[in-house]
Amino acid sequence: MATQFLDHLEAQLASIEADGLHKRERLITTPQAAHIRIQDERAQGGERGLLNLCANNYLGLADDPEVIAAARAALDEFGFGMASVRFICGAQTLHRQLEERIASWLGKDDAILFAACFDANGGLFEPLLTAEDAIISDALNHASIIDGIRLCKAKRYRFANSDMNELETRLKEANQDGARFKLIATDGVFSMDGYVAKLKEICDLAERYAAMVMVDDCHAHGHLGEGGRGSPALTGAGDRVQIISGTLGKTLGGGMGGFIAGPQPVIDMLRQRARPYLFSNSLAPAVAAGALKAIDIAEAAEDRREHLTALVARFRAGMEAAGFDLLPGETPIVPVMLGDAKLAQEMAAALDRRGIYVAGFFYPVVPKGQARIRTQMSAGLSEADIDMAVQAFADAGRELGVV
Repeated sequence: MATQFLDHLEAQLASIEADGLHKRERLITTPQAAHIRIQDERAQGGERGLLNLCANNYLGLADDPEVIAAARAALDEFGFGMASVRFICGAQTLHRQLEERIASWLGKDDAILFAACFDANGGLFEPLLTAEDAIISDALNHASIIDGIRLCKAKRYRFANSDMNELETRLKEANQDGARFKLIATDGVFSMDGYVAKLKEICDLAERYAAMVMVDDCHAHGHLGEGGRGSPALTGAGDRVQIISGTLGKTLGGGMGGFIAGPQPVIDMLRQRARPYLFSNSLAPAVAAGALKAIDIAEAAEDRREHLTALVARFRAGMEAAGFDLLPGETPIVPVMLGDAKLAQEMAAALDRRGIYVAGFFYPVVPKGQARIRTQMSAGLSEADIDMAVQAFADAGRELGVV
């Protein structure tokens, strides 16, 4: 039986390879940064340098000396790890300090830490809502929101991405179905497309139909909105968004860890019943300390945000002039649309040969027929880096007949 099962998996893997959907990892030999080096046995010295256009390192804080110094100091003061969950013996003053800092930064009553934002979203819905309630979810929401909703017994409704007419229809249906409480769930920035949610319009509908709003702001915290407070600040929705989830693993230092910020009763209930919180180790002290420093830097980093905005505009202008099909947007996520999965992989390989580190995105990460190179700008890049990247895309695009 075991042999048959393994043969079955081998056949599936062969099919994935044949369809051009196999994902391969490259090993980085340096800190995460705008310029990195990867392991390559064919290169002189066994490694080579690349310009990195596919990390979530939007403000360039992953290798920031102040963040690293804060993490190093925490190792000496608080140790390497907690070896326990929070409610047993896994909570330090450092963890509580980080939660309070997140809450004050985002203007919420309190916050609760998780090992990752996937865990935060996975543990959010089930403790708060029951079969009497309803969740109305954007069709392009992150997989973690989808999985979290699946674990909850609340009635489920879905609306097309940022379609306010369909959202209103789903709210009406939830009312007709007798929902006690209603929660609208949406990404703040949709990570595969770079679109910003229509939070003001969503909040308007939520208030009209007595619903609450939850936003996953992983791809917005730190680099979007005043003080880096994310999509509610960017869109003017402000405190009309009741519950916010986020990550420490992207702009805010790039380590790991996630959080939920919101009203005190929500956070208190999650502390009592959120399973990923109750059954996972606390964040390593060094990660918590580094994230604290990263929030301090991000909140005051208007210069980095301005530089990042200018780089996004420069890259978009250059790529459009070269003839590439880009999804519209205002965020540092700039998808270069190619359609075919094999073509996306070939394009990524052609760019790799030209010194650009990118990844092809294809099904099941994005819908079939919508394969792309998702580029992500970073404040750690320079204008010269952007120009080099555009030229490399143009050369690779001509080689493959894309432009």
